[in-house]
Amino acid sequence: MPSIRPATEADLPVLQDIERAAGKPFADIGMTAVADDEPPPLDTLRGFQRAGRAWVATDDADRPIAYLVLGIVDGNAHVDQVSIDPEYAGRRIGKHLIDRAVDWARTHDLPAITLTTFTEVVWNGPYYERLGFRYLTPAEETPGLRALRRAEADHGLDRWPRACMRAELAAWVCD
Repeated sequence: MPSIRPATEADLPVLQDIERAAGKPFADIGMTAVADDEPPPLDTLRGFQRAGRAWVATDDADRPIAYLVLGIVDGNAHVDQVSIDPEYAGRRIGKHLIDRAVDWARTHDLPAITLTTFTEVVWNGPYYERLGFRYLTPAEETPGLRALRRAEADHGLDRWPRACMRAELAAWVCD
């Protein structure tokens, strides 16, 4: 299992490379706009890193192979992005990164962790549901989550079904 550590300033350009690689499988399922989307700018990643809410999974040579950046939305931890280099997919690296985010959220007394995702992409919504997230109804979406969904729609992501998900930290079981 790769080790997980806080992202460093030097890791940030590599996170962009991971994001580009992680987007490629979307082209295979007809979601080329997602595959071609640019990764978060370095300044955005730097903000998460400096706030202590960016982690990387690394290979044996300490090279990042996956990452997670965590925001805070309406008093809950929010997975802003989690991406795994496809070469390392299927090894529960995403789960371990989410576990790290859950640990951080617990130490900051946050009640839940949320995310937005594609509902019909097997490595998105169905995967998160298996981990313990549940889909939120529109009435359950907080104002901040609704704002994120509007921004995603403005970015064109609503061409494919998307939803908000939430997991209660009290019920989350870390590996």
